[in-house]
Formats: sequence, structure tokens, C-alpha cells
Amino acid sequence: MSGDQPADQAARSLAGARCLVLGGSGFLGLNLCNRLAAAGAEVTCFSRSHPQLDVLDRRVARVTGQFADRLTMANAVERQDIVFHLIAGSIPESSNRDPSAELAATPIATLHLLEICRSARIRKLVFSSSGGAIYGVPRAIPITEQAPTDPISAYGISKLMIEKSLHLYRHLHGIDYQILRIANPYGRFQLGTKHQGLIGSYIHRVLSDLPLEVWGTGAVVRDFLHVDDVSDAFLAAVTYQGAHKILNVGSGVGLSVIQIIAELEAAFGRDRLPCVHKPSRAADVPANVLDTALIRSELGWQPRVPLREGLVSTIAWMKAHLAEMRAGSPGPRAIRPD
Repeated sequence: MSGDQPADQAARSLAGARCLVLGGSGFLGLNLCNRLAAAGAEVTCFSRSHPQLDVLDRRVARVTGQFADRLTMANAVERQDIVFHLIAGSIPESSNRDPSAELAATPIATLHLLEICRSARIRKLVFSSSGGAIYGVPRAIPITEQAPTDPISAYGISKLMIEKSLHLYRHLHGIDYQILRIANPYGRFQLGTKHQGLIGSYIHRVLSDLPLEVWGTGAVVRDFLHVDDVSDAFLAAVTYQGAHKILNVGSGVGLSVIQIIAELEAAFGRDRLPCVHKPSRAADVPANVLDTALIRSELGWQPRVPLREGLVSTIAWMKAHLAEMRAGSPGPRAIRPD
């Protein structure tokens, strides 16, 4: 294979393509919007609210609205080539507090979106699914795309409902799609204040002189990867024409919470970070590590950012972000998760 990475090749093919990023002011969405704009795509960021101009690339158009508003969505999708669906209703833990609300929101709005995409004749829809919540308690590690999907959170069931809806609309109407089941991303623009994203939350707490919250013993194992690698996967997925509509996106390496704390201690140059232990949570599976053999073989994708390097760069971004907040600059703090 040449020195070019698949995402680099895909980026060149996206020049001039009209791309709509739903949930574009969230953590993944901001990074994806900026990456698409850098590739020369005509990007529209759709969100409930938007960050300041110095966070989102100035070339990105902004549309504010509610995902459930069909007229707003129809106007946003009109004349688009590619739609990236990054909107989620909540997070795994909180979704179980009101499962009916979770399952009545994003999946239904996504069905309306698919009708709109069918009428607008979009070229492709790329969906950001969950590489953790959708599988539930795994029967084997690492987890392949063919593993059983038995979510233990309404959030995971919501993601699975959307996946099945995409399959239905391809069968009925020929809508092309790609599902990326993403592990545990971290990196710039992850604020770490919403109990979503272990690494982002831990970095924020360290820089705020707060102890790290460890749910249970800290033996829970997860698969972590940098947001730049996730953006690579999004770009490569756009041009993929293979038969596999579901692809895992992860590092393929499992690390326990205790191991992540040790990595953060090294990245911060600290001997020990203070921790406070809390009871285990019902929505947490004991281990989740994704098998990435399929995406490597089909897309030629593989993670490029080493964990230590990613942690150091994320710490640097978070330090700058918190300094801006304390100085009274609006900056990235205007971001709301989608």
C-alpha cells in the first residue's frame, strides 16, 4: 500500500461534496466538520446550538434547529450529497431512567430523516453507532460485528433501532448507508463535564483539582481511541462501496480504568492522582474491546494516534480551554452535546 492513508484518499474525493453533519456542535461533530472543511467539502453543521466562530471552521455553514422538526430537517437535507448522523438522545446511564422517552425520541426522528433523505436522493448516510452499548455484555473478547446485540441500556437499544431502520430503508428504497460502531473516543472538544467520556472527564477533574471518580473496583475494561482516528474512519466510510454495512471502529486494545489512571499519571507527570470510589453502575458492562479486523481489511483504516501522544495533546487542549473560561472568553464552552 502507498504512503497515502485511506482517509487521505477519501478527503481528496470529498472536495466540493455537500456534507451535512447532524449533531455537528458535539464532540465528534465539531472534529468531523472541521476535518471535512479542510478536505474542501461544502459542510453544513446542524445542531440545537452552535459554538463560537473560533471553534468551528469559518467555512462551515451553520443551521440551528431541532432534530424532530421535519420542516427544518427537510430544508437542511435539501441538495446535500452526504449526511452524517451523529445525534444521540442521551448517554447509557441516564437513558435507563426513562427508557420510553429514549426510544420515542431519536429513533422516530431518524425514520422521518430517512424519508427526507429518500425524497432528497442523498448519495449516502453515515451513522455514528455505539461500539459499546449496542453489544451489551459480550460473550467473547474482542467483539466482532457478528456478535449478538443485547444492549443493557435504552441508549444501546435506540442505536440498534436506528441501525435496523437503515437496513429497512436500503431494502425498500435503496438508500446507501454505512454504520460505524465507535468505541470510546477522546480528544479536543470533549469537555468532560457531562459524565460522558472517561478520559475527557478525568482530565477535566485533574485540571480542576478534583479526585477521579472510579465506579466499582476500576477493573472495567474499555477500548479507547483518539478523535482524529474516528474522523479518519468517517472520511474513509464515505467512499466505501463494499458489502459490509456495519464496521467496528476502535483501537482493538482493552485497558482497565486503573490502567487509564496510570497512563494519565504518566502524561501529567504525577506520581499519584487522587481517586474516590463509587458503587458500580447497572449500565456498565465488565469489558468491551472491539475486533477491528474487518475495517482494517475493508477500508485499510487503522488508528494512528498512540495513547500517550493523544493524552498529552488532549491535556494541552483542555488546559487552554479552561484558561479561556477562567479569563472570561466564550470560546469552546458554548458547545452543547447533541
